[in-house]
Amino acid sequence: MKARVIALVLAAAVALLGVGAVVLYAQGANSRAVAGVQPQAVYVSQKLVPAGTALNAAVTQGLLSRTNVPAESKPVGALTDVSPANKDLVATTDIPAGEFVLAARFGAVASGSKAIEVPTGKVAVSAQLSDPAKLGSFMTPGSHIVIYDTHDVVAAGGATTAETQILLQDVLVIAVGDTSLTPVAAGAGGGTSAASTSSTSVLVTVAVPPEDATRLVHGIQTGRLYAGLRGTDAKVDPAATVSDSSLFAK
Repeated sequence: MKARVIALVLAAAVALLGVGAVVLYAQGANSRAVAGVQPQAVYVSQKLVPAGTALNAAVTQGLLSRTNVPAESKPVGALTDVSPANKDLVATTDIPAGEFVLAARFGAVASGSKAIEVPTGKVAVSAQLSDPAKLGSFMTPGSHIVIYDTHDVVAAGGATTAETQILLQDVLVIAVGDTSLTPVAAGAGGGTSAASTSSTSVLVTVAVPPEDATRLVHGIQTGRLYAGLRGTDAKVDPAATVSDSSLFAK
C-alpha cells in the first residue's frame, strides 16, 4: 500500500514538472516571437552613394534614410546608427540605390576617389580617341556629340576604299579621362581639371542605349572614330556617307 502511494506521488510530481516545462517553453517561444517582430533601425540607400562620400554627408543629402524593420528581417551587419564614431567614415565603393546598407560599406579610405554614374537605361562605353578626334579640351563631361566612323570597304574589282558615316547622332559624354559627371565627394581627393585631360590619346566614356552600345563597340573594334560637338538644334543626316570617290562630288 505504501509503495503504491509513493508511486502515485512520484507520478504526480513528474506530471507537474512536465506541465511546468511546457509552460516555460511556451513563455520562451512567445518572448522569442515578440522579440522577432520588434522594430529595429536600419539604413537604406535612396540614391546612389558615390565612393568617397562621408556617412554623415550621405544622410544629410538624403542619399541614405533610416527606417525600421522587424528584428528577424534585419540584415546581419546592417548600419543601425550614425554617431561621432562613424559619421566621418566614407563609402569605400559606390552603393547603389535600394540597398539595406551594411556598416562594412563605410571605412576610413575609399577604394577609389572617382565614381561614375550611368544614366538609367543606358550603358557606359569607353573609346580611346586621339586629341583631335576628341576636340582637344573642348569636349567635357556633359557634352553632346556626334560620333563618326571611318572604315574600309571593298569596292568593285576588289579595291579597298575608305568610307565615313555617322555612327551615332546624339551621344552624352559622361567622362573624359578621369573627369566625370559624377561629383567627387568632399575629402575624396580632388578631381582632374577639364584642361588637364587633353593629351595625345584619352578615354572618352559615353552613355548610350544598349542597342547602340553594340554598334559602338563594333565601330571601336573595326573602324576609326571621330567626334563632333553638337550645336543647339543641329540637324544631322544619319544616312550621309562620304567615300574617297564622293569626297569632292557636288
